[in-house]
Amino acid sequence: MNVANRDPFLTHDVKLDRLGEVAVKVGLGLQPGQELVMTAPIDALPLVRRITEHAYKAGASLVTTLFSDEEATLMRFRHAPDGSFDVASGWLFEGMASAFRGGAARLAIAGENPSLLSGQDPDRVARANRARSRAYQPALELIAGFDINWTIVSYASPAWAKSVFPDENETVAVAKLWDAIFSASRVDRVDPVAAWAEHNRALHARTRLLNDKRYHALHFTGPGTDLVVGLADDHEWEGGAGTAKNGIVCNPNIPSEEVFTTPHKDRVSGTVTSTKPLSYQGTLIDEISVRFEEGRIVEATARTGADVLRKVLETDEGAARLGEVALVPHSSPISASGLLFYNTLYDENAACHIALGQAYAKCIRGGDTMTADELAAKGANRSLIHIDWMIGSGEVDIDGLSENGAAEPIMRKGEWV
Repeated sequence: MNVANRDPFLTHDVKLDRLGEVAVKVGLGLQPGQELVMTAPIDALPLVRRITEHAYKAGASLVTTLFSDEEATLMRFRHAPDGSFDVASGWLFEGMASAFRGGAARLAIAGENPSLLSGQDPDRVARANRARSRAYQPALELIAGFDINWTIVSYASPAWAKSVFPDENETVAVAKLWDAIFSASRVDRVDPVAAWAEHNRALHARTRLLNDKRYHALHFTGPGTDLVVGLADDHEWEGGAGTAKNGIVCNPNIPSEEVFTTPHKDRVSGTVTSTKPLSYQGTLIDEISVRFEEGRIVEATARTGADVLRKVLETDEGAARLGEVALVPHSSPISASGLLFYNTLYDENAACHIALGQAYAKCIRGGDTMTADELAAKGANRSLIHIDWMIGSGEVDIDGLSENGAAEPIMRKGEWV
């Protein structure tokens, strides 16, 4: 990051307002007359209001926000009947999918307690997650297929802040986490929108280089890792701002430091070990180690959260296969902060990562016009889930492999060659 371009005199309220503006203008590219469907934890109400204001200033016809409450979630796990954990609000998710089919944009605010459900019954957690994934599928397909413009931003909730800064009191922890969010989201710059435009140009240059190479596979090597990730036929690297099927340019993640593409669901082999914990639906899964054969995970362990991981892999046939592989340099600003965020949006932008589950159609040439069967024939995976977890570090090397097996270095010690 160019420190010289930062504005040191901005107040918290100004930076929060700028984050709302970046979410609408850069993240969503929201268009006049477009509806916005937003999901957020109750703690994020101040940011919700800023985003709502900027959305209406941009010409939004309607902003609808669906709030979640962590205390209410815990009440369910403590007091609800056992059979209720196989139930999800399908009517709600179908309503969201209907809104997306009607042209609405999607914005999610993340900031949950990464360990919210760590003390709950893993079987109930897994069942609830599976029920939600099934109910959410109609909406997820529209998001993963980039039918709509969408984005994710974060809010520094007290529980999340204390996870990142456990030795600080709550006030200091929240302030430090906000500083990290504002910096990573580029809202502390003199001109945040221009800073994002410059950053997107750099990411696009990287995707052009990788697309010109047309690698057949990627070979990851490092401590506990010797993994070959075959790439889907006619795969396309993406990164930064992209154009959704509705013609709107958006940045799906704020922040974003990755370039990513679609693996071939049947051509992944070897072993890989996670380099950062995965926070998934309130459960912390740490020190993941898995082995792939012919694209599928056949062995999986974790130091914590192993039961939840096992249940995740049983979600459906595609849950144990890959839907994404992403490259991020170890020197990325988020990695350089030295912080472990326990939040996938941030930790995935600090390290190379893979994702279990659903593939992105936009990462296949012409994929936006293909049927599900046509995408599968190219190697794209299909699943109810899409879960990123980190496998990169300063000790990991990556080679690009041609179809005849010739290797070319892409990264050494976590940095671009």
